Amino acid sequence: MALQFEAFCAGGLAPGWSLLVQGHSDSGEDKFEINFLSEAGDIAFHVKPRFSSATMVGNTFQGGRWGQEEVSSVFPLVLGEPFEMEVSSDAEHFHVHAQEHKVLQFAHRHRPLAAITRVQVLSDHRLAQVELARRDLSWWDGGH
Repeated sequence: MALQFEAFCAGGLAPGWSLLVQGHSDSGEDKFEINFLSEAGDIAFHVKPRFSSATMVGNTFQGGRWGQEEVSSVFPLVLGEPFEMEVSSDAEHFHVHAQEHKVLQFAHRHRPLAAITRVQVLSDHRLAQVELARRDLSWWDGGH
């Protein structure tokens, strides 16, 4: 997979960070993933849509080992169609939305959150837009 986007989170991850990815799933293969990385190089959160099984998978890679995979069968993405995914964070969880449907809630396994300093999007799909932003916390209270 090709690295399509990489950004550093100034001051590390904190409640209110949001990553928005828009693109087109034009391949029949599961070639798309988002990784939030720690200063030490661990994957604090890995999310991957699996078109082949119509599932969304979340996990961590810490200390050289993958953790317990969490799988959601809520899968509103359609192969060959444009897609939109958003990953946001609050104090306790990562929240994953796809096509405006909540598909996964993943408890933070990596602490402190401030040690999560980088985000990557790897994809062989066509990406139209990737945006990493810190939003006003009041946005989280009513929006999602």
